[in-house]
Amino acid sequence: MPKVLILTGDAAEDLEFFYPYQRLLEEGYEVDVAAPSVKKLQFVVHDFVDGFDTYTEKPGHSWPADIAFSDVNVDDYVAVVVPGGRAPEYIRNDPDAQRIVKHFMDGGAPTAALCHGPLLLAAAKTLDGRRSSAYPALAVDVETAGGTFVDGAGVVDGNLVTGRAWPDHPQWFGAFMEQLRKVAPA
Repeated sequence: MPKVLILTGDAAEDLEFFYPYQRLLEEGYEVDVAAPSVKKLQFVVHDFVDGFDTYTEKPGHSWPADIAFSDVNVDDYVAVVVPGGRAPEYIRNDPDAQRIVKHFMDGGAPTAALCHGPLLLAAAKTLDGRRSSAYPALAVDVETAGGTFVDGAGVVDGNLVTGRAWPDHPQWFGAFMEQLRKVAPA
């Protein structure tokens, strides 16, 4: 059974973790959750409130990490997913998280990133010359990393599939699943 890796950490967006995790299992893939360390992760729920200029954050579900970034053997996996939330803001500083995402991006393997997930791709220096969506407030980050920001739900650039946030799940993950089925059917 092909294995897919999810790179995340505490404060990942609840929906942006669970949707791809459960879709991959449903499709017949084995999924490992990688984080800075093996522990129980605490996710968050972001929502929009009338009158606020940005989203709000509330505690979400928790879920165990299967493997630490430092212990990931990238050759064990056929694809990688980077959910959003606040987790990408700090995991992007982890050299092993950068190593992992760079392997998939540079190797042409299916790579999905949503919302704040492209922050890790930028830190790994893999967005230069690429088209990427992200949470719209991160357009400057995508462009500073040499990418072209696209305000879209399921933006495909080669092996990279990106989206803005959890409302984009159908387009974002649908496009990713098409790529994944082609290179590694479950």
